[in-house]
Amino acid sequence: MKKFKSVEELIHQLKPNEPVYCIRKHSINVASKFFQDKFPGKVLYAVKTNPHPEILKTLIESGIRNFDVASIKEIETIKKISPKAKCSYMHTIKDRHSIKDAYFKHGVKTFSLDTKDELIKIIESTNQAKDLELFVRVSVSNEHAEIDLSKKFGAPTSEAIGLFRLTKNYAKKTGLSFHVGSQCMHPISYSKGILEIGKIINKTKIIPDYINVGGGFPTIYPDLIPQSLDNYFEEIKKKLESLKLEKKPEIICEPGRAIVAESGSTIVKVNLRKKQKLFINDGTYGTLFDAGVPNIVYPSKLITNGRLVSKKMTSFDFYGPTCDSMDYMKGPFVLPNNIKENDYIELGQLGAYGLTFRTHFNGFFSDSIYEVEDSPIMSMYNKETDSEFLVA
Repeated sequence: MKKFKSVEELIHQLKPNEPVYCIRKHSINVASKFFQDKFPGKVLYAVKTNPHPEILKTLIESGIRNFDVASIKEIETIKKISPKAKCSYMHTIKDRHSIKDAYFKHGVKTFSLDTKDELIKIIESTNQAKDLELFVRVSVSNEHAEIDLSKKFGAPTSEAIGLFRLTKNYAKKTGLSFHVGSQCMHPISYSKGILEIGKIINKTKIIPDYINVGGGFPTIYPDLIPQSLDNYFEEIKKKLESLKLEKKPEIICEPGRAIVAESGSTIVKVNLRKKQKLFINDGTYGTLFDAGVPNIVYPSKLITNGRLVSKKMTSFDFYGPTCDSMDYMKGPFVLPNNIKENDYIELGQLGAYGLTFRTHFNGFFSDSIYEVEDSPIMSMYNKETDSEFLVA
């Protein structure tokens, strides 16, 4: 992978006509080390967030050895890079063939479930294996999340009680898990999730081997500035201590966005300006999916290439290159007022889901990926304090 000192250097040398994706390995290392040093338990990287081999290699080199996977393809990707890495199949709904392949072909022993039917599938597909680690996923409130994940997965606490008792009979080790939703903006959500876990433990009198607080840890966007991640970790530790368990379970988390978001950015080119509308060469069918329906506002930066830039800033909407009117990003994206055709814009925080959501719709697709060594546009990892936000 070709490397550049900065986005400016990349633009100056390549003058790209298609979107360019940038990877910052240093940013991944900083965020990964932060979680490994400060989270009170084991860190499983959520592969779905960004499965690019260079990202995964960097995470493994940084010390991550455990991965939250949702498909056989993700398992294969991890095992190809690191055969000894532990993959936990945390998707609660899997077909029997995938369960069988995961267990017998790839040595995966950790599975998640939220129904009795899924438990039966796991038991039968592994030929009643005696070495399974089984997690019951509990449905919890996603009220503080920007993207609600509570409707599709998780058993209500009332149902999880019986399911956990049943699962205990078939597992070598058991776990209870929850997910507070993507880009969770308040640490109290984790307390509420742990409270539900506590109710299940009290009712069943079974202390799980693992408590998995899931993902949802936030990154920073122009209109979404979360509390320090230290506050999230302290909230989790405090609530776990309040359970007053005789035997302490191993604690697990599944971060994705918070670890890799800052590491990625996309460089787009302006094809046309219509007043406060900018038509760019990437969009919701490319790396900018989350800027569409979820309306996540990415930090934006005009790459000046030496020309004079207006001090007056203006809010713009973006339209992608396809013929579909849904290829629209409301923003607002704040940029210099004199931006024009052929200008380049860097959009940050795209290390999370930017590469994952790309399609070939309308024939628009770019796989131009390079490494850059400059700082991300925005960061919530201050090397000096590890807990204060830094806007680069």
